Amino acid sequence: MTPQTRQLRVTVTGARLDVVIDRPQARNALSLETLRELEMVFDRFATAPDLCVAVLTGAGDRAFAAGGDLKELNDHRTEAQAGALFDAGRAALDAVRRFPVPVVAALNGVALGGGAELAMACDFRVAAAHAAIGFVQAQLAITTGFGGIADLQAALGPRKAMELMLSARILKAPEALHLKLFDAVAEDGEAIDALVDRFLAPTLERPAALVRDIKAVARAGMDPARRTAIAEEERARFVRAWMSQEHWAAAERLLARRS
Repeated sequence: MTPQTRQLRVTVTGARLDVVIDRPQARNALSLETLRELEMVFDRFATAPDLCVAVLTGAGDRAFAAGGDLKELNDHRTEAQAGALFDAGRAALDAVRRFPVPVVAALNGVALGGGAELAMACDFRVAAAHAAIGFVQAQLAITTGFGGIADLQAALGPRKAMELMLSARILKAPEALHLKLFDAVAEDGEAIDALVDRFLAPTLERPAALVRDIKAVARAGMDPARRTAIAEEERARFVRAWMSQEHWAAAERLLARRS
């Protein structure tokens, strides 16, 4: 049975699970409810034996997920609240990371901050021609907040990951493809849905049990102890940065610009 959600649209078609972050009016920003629903949905479908693939995207054509929902999260001003925010984000993204079949992020627009971390938690990223990705947390005087630095390091290495975090620049689709953050970008005139179908075609030809075996083997070399150690350090640094006056001032400036 498909779980009832308010922030997500969830459908199953044959061997494919589609999860859509359905907050286009907020550029699909990640609220605490969104994060909890993501964790619930991916945990619920992890035991569905016939699935071969999951696709995660955002509603509309502007944003995959434009970071955390600052309007909601600006009220989280204690260390306990900052720690709980990190834990909720990491729990949601860990549910994506451990999903037993490949998860494809279909970037229909920008993926920024926590949205970029969510995209990197997926196994693959395919993108519309106008899509972009940016680890822009430094613009808000914070670090990664959802356990995402290990994914970025795994993709690019520590040095390049640090450069992208410090510069906080937004990478357009061609550069992200060149860096191998994106696995495919839509061709001229190609809709993102068509690209997703083209990208998924080989996987959907495989037996579901084989797809699970291949993902398990491919991820067998990842060191869970190292990931846990990185996440513990990341959590402590995130909480410290979240409580800083520099963060609150940056958040207030951004909210003022948006309003």
